[in-house]
Amino acid sequence: MAKILEVKYENKADATVFEVPYESQADLCWHEVHYPQQAEGDALWCFVHYEEQASFRIFRVKHEKQAALKIFKVPFANKAGWRDTSHALRGKLG
Repeated sequence: MAKILEVKYENKADATVFEVPYESQADLCWHEVHYPQQAEGDALWCFVHYEEQASFRIFRVKHEKQAALKIFKVPFANKAGWRDTSHALRGKLG
């Protein structure tokens, strides 16, 4: 389950992420769900507030070249998933 904590400091993160403007540029397309029970796999994210609730911690960077993972938010759960199936973080977020 991808329970995501957005951290304030890069050294506290499991990965740096950059939100790309187009789906075709993303490594991972994700969809936000409202309850932790709905979070599933790497692509359905539920944002949590506390470290002990998180399965993965992210730090948003300002420039694409700084990111280990390029992400794009999609409006529907069935559109979420990996676009780069060989990415090193595949299977690690949930």
